[in-house]
Amino acid sequence: MPGDVAISVRGLSKAYTIAHNVERPITLAETMLQRMRHPFRRQSDETFHALKDISFDIMKGDVVGIIGRNGAGKSTLLKILSRITEPTAGEIDLYGRVGSLLEVGTGFHPELTGRENVYLNGHILGMRKKEIDREFDAIVDFSGVERFLDTPVKRFSSGMYVRLAFAVAAHLNPEILIVDEVLAVGDVGFQRKCLGKMEDVSRTGRTVLFVSHSMPIITRLCPKAILLKDGQIAAQGDSNEITRLYFEVDGGSSAQREWRTPDTAPGDSCARLRSVKVTNVDGEITDTVDVSEEFRITVEYWNQTDELRPTVSIQLVNDQGLTLFVSNDFSNQQWWNQPRRPGVVAATCTIPPHLLSEGQFSVVVALCTYDPDHVHAFERDAVSFQVRDSVDVDRIREKYTKQWPGLVRPRLTWQVKAG
Repeated sequence: MPGDVAISVRGLSKAYTIAHNVERPITLAETMLQRMRHPFRRQSDETFHALKDISFDIMKGDVVGIIGRNGAGKSTLLKILSRITEPTAGEIDLYGRVGSLLEVGTGFHPELTGRENVYLNGHILGMRKKEIDREFDAIVDFSGVERFLDTPVKRFSSGMYVRLAFAVAAHLNPEILIVDEVLAVGDVGFQRKCLGKMEDVSRTGRTVLFVSHSMPIITRLCPKAILLKDGQIAAQGDSNEITRLYFEVDGGSSAQREWRTPDTAPGDSCARLRSVKVTNVDGEITDTVDVSEEFRITVEYWNQTDELRPTVSIQLVNDQGLTLFVSNDFSNQQWWNQPRRPGVVAATCTIPPHLLSEGQFSVVVALCTYDPDHVHAFERDAVSFQVRDSVDVDRIREKYTKQWPGLVRPRLTWQVKAG
């Protein structure tokens, strides 16, 4: 194998056996009684393939995003690469020490203190005590759990677990760092620290694998990406192209998402998403919006009850993972006060011209009710689109041709006087 390969995967598969229609006995007596009552009944088994014959190489120093819808096989792949789960078939070769953070407290012993777990994890990575001593203060400072360092980690909150676990994984200098979207447990400030640290790690020539459902974060952090669908590799390559395919893999364009039946749609017995789309002023689906033109985001859903009043919420996120704004359809008071009947509801939000700056944006969609508060459906990165601007004299930018700074670019009213 060439010396510049960090991870080599060949014909990797993972299958699980799922038992159906079986009452599992708990005690020996229940087992014997079940056998006496049904001596000829056979267990109905189904084989579920979490991964199916996938192969790829990741080079040293690459930062690669692993993306895909829920159930695509992302977490299974990372568990196999981290030696937590054994594959059913195939082989992997890892060239370097692996630091992984897949679940809250992965690799931590609950009875040991935070301090002891730092050293335990370091030894698991093959590091000497002297090396761990050298990084210890940086780990504690990054994690922010100094007050609780000598407390057994079983008493840590999930956020404290993540802070210390990530600090250990990132600072003990593994050649390969594997991180699942467990970072979502932390607060926004800590997530930014983690992303900054992973960028620092990548600049030192170490290899990073990162799973996330946030396409803006993937494109910011990872030059390359692998898209999984149904346990197989659907595409791999430049992260900007692969994240675009992420939205299209179920059909349609990145600016349109549809669910054919309520049974397959996100939601519950109250409401389920039917479609999300971005359109121009003529009602045409578009994944490219001109900065000077109005456009619309339309969310359709199946309202399945007349007892509650679901509301649509959209959240606009830029390519840095920052939320620009959240808007809800209860801004329309006339609609909000109307009784609801079962059927298809379409809610359209109009985005005015000269509001957004240039860049790539994704839309988070939620269906909620209030009093009491409840989220019926939540779809991260439901659709995406790009805002573009050309250098014309009738634009806000006039003759300014460089990248315009700022998250938004509103056309504001100015009064100028001279003399």
